[in-house]
Amino acid sequence: MTQREKDQSQQRTPQEIRARRLRDCALGYRLLAANRWGDAGDGHISARDPERTDHFWMLRYGVPYHRVTTRDLVLVAPDGSLAEGEGAVNVAGYYIHYPILRSRPEAVSAVHVHTAWGTPFSAEARLLQPITQESCVFFEDHALFDDEEVQVQSVAAGQRIADAMGPMRAIILRNHGLLTAAASVAEAVGSFIQMERVAEAHMKVRAPKPISREAALFAKADLVKYGSGRVAFRAMVARHVGDPESVVIA
Repeated sequence: MTQREKDQSQQRTPQEIRARRLRDCALGYRLLAANRWGDAGDGHISARDPERTDHFWMLRYGVPYHRVTTRDLVLVAPDGSLAEGEGAVNVAGYYIHYPILRSRPEAVSAVHVHTAWGTPFSAEARLLQPITQESCVFFEDHALFDDEEVQVQSVAAGQRIADAMGPMRAIILRNHGLLTAAASVAEAVGSFIQMERVAEAHMKVRAPKPISREAALFAKADLVKYGSGRVAFRAMVARHVGDPESVVIA
């Protein structure tokens, strides 16, 4: 987040911050659908509430991603119960997202969905290498959850993921897929989309030649300077959704 954006964020009211996070969360689900991810409901995006900071917003269970509006988002309490909104809480999402947001006070959002390249890449249980420009965004800033626990059925299981992830931008969940977290919904969603493309490059290339650590760090510093995830998010919203306010339903 740039200093200008930090200053603007500090000037917004909690209601304005919440409205922005809910809008971007709904847009994020639309972008997952645009990429043909989550057709089976196998993913989730969270957005921390700016006032009840131990609560977070997430899509209620059973809504097709390509139809998501802000009205479909529900507020999830620390115990996994429904605090606000209508519909059922996605329990699997709660088990993963709550421990991450609890462990990362600076994080606003986390994103996880099963994808065509990230999921098979995760089965190789290895980290990403700096073999493409986009991969440099994640250089020395992602972790591997090298565990057979693909069926996350408790907060304790989600906490093990959070512990493995630490302060990193992203984590590869072995035999499960990718997950990103960031200080804004837009950055988390955009980073996830970039990470999926990086996983695709790793699965397609036969004999990659990674660039040096020095070159990777130089590229990373330049790419993340203005929020590479947010740039990707805005570009994809313009391409696949159009008016970002179209998902806002009072």
